[in-house]
Amino acid sequence: MSKRLINILTPIFAVVLGIIFGTIIMLVSGYNPVDAFIALGQGAFGDVYQIGEVVRQVTPYILAGLAVAFAFRVGLFNIGVEGQFIVGWLAAVWVGVTFDLPAIIHLPLAILAAMIAGGLWAFVPGLLKARFRVHEVIVTIMMNYIALHTVNYIVNTKMNQGSSKTAKIHETASLRSDWLSNLTTGSSIHWGIIVAIICCFIMWFLLEKTTRGYELRAVGFNQDAAHYAGMNVNKNIILSMVISGCFAGVAGAMEGLGTFGYMAVQGGFTGVGFNGIAVALLGGNTALGVFFAALLFGILKIGALSMPLAGVPKELVDIIIALIVFFVASSYIIRIVLERFSKKEVK
Repeated sequence: MSKRLINILTPIFAVVLGIIFGTIIMLVSGYNPVDAFIALGQGAFGDVYQIGEVVRQVTPYILAGLAVAFAFRVGLFNIGVEGQFIVGWLAAVWVGVTFDLPAIIHLPLAILAAMIAGGLWAFVPGLLKARFRVHEVIVTIMMNYIALHTVNYIVNTKMNQGSSKTAKIHETASLRSDWLSNLTTGSSIHWGIIVAIICCFIMWFLLEKTTRGYELRAVGFNQDAAHYAGMNVNKNIILSMVISGCFAGVAGAMEGLGTFGYMAVQGGFTGVGFNGIAVALLGGNTALGVFFAALLFGILKIGALSMPLAGVPKELVDIIIALIVFFVASSYIIRIVLERFSKKEVK
């Protein structure tokens, strides 16, 4: 069994094991797993409306997953995707509300603003990591809270329209589409999925097909070897964090310009950035893997909303997701089992 095949099978086994153990928990708790999974499937694929909602849910998960995965590939753990996501959301909405421009300029400008905001928010931990070797996990966690409360303050005091939220963005900055909405009988699907797919291609191309991507990956494998080879390690650390933040900022733009069309005061973290960590882990930190992992998470999240109709708490889906992440984190054990199984096959 080739190493590539093992890399593909490992997350699949993690998902299967997560579902199996989730089923056991349902049985022990007195719930019918068959009814639960039927309800979940109907909630995700029951009609075109549900499919549209799945696509809408998947969109920010893809981008948040790309943000985490990109940093991982360069040896960094960007826990601050949630904060970068929030500031990107605010920046996109601010441009969408403040300016009145043709759509061909307004929409790209709003997305660009979100990219810049997310990138700048990630620049700080990147700089501290590169110059002073301050651990990025600590800084990014702290900056999540700074982002949350700063954005809430700005929305409440500078952009408040009387109900703790901003005004609606102009139509010229919106990703919403009447055609897509009508096609899915009124779902909140929008064109952001196209942006997410383009970003998947950008990450793949940048890391796999460019000299800069080779340097970034080299720094992730071994900083000392990269430095010895003449690469600017500090510059690449900062650049990788900035690019990671840009992906996270675009994820925020998808919510501000697509799903909601405004920004409200947040009572707590949205969870998108933290789910991005699980998506990146399950996707093996590759662009294609992140896409399919985000699709799975979107299906589970939307499908879970229908589980209470079968008398099953939707929180059980969160348990299944947690189990999947656990088995992905324990992938070393799965790899050993697969490698031993492949050696027996050869004999």
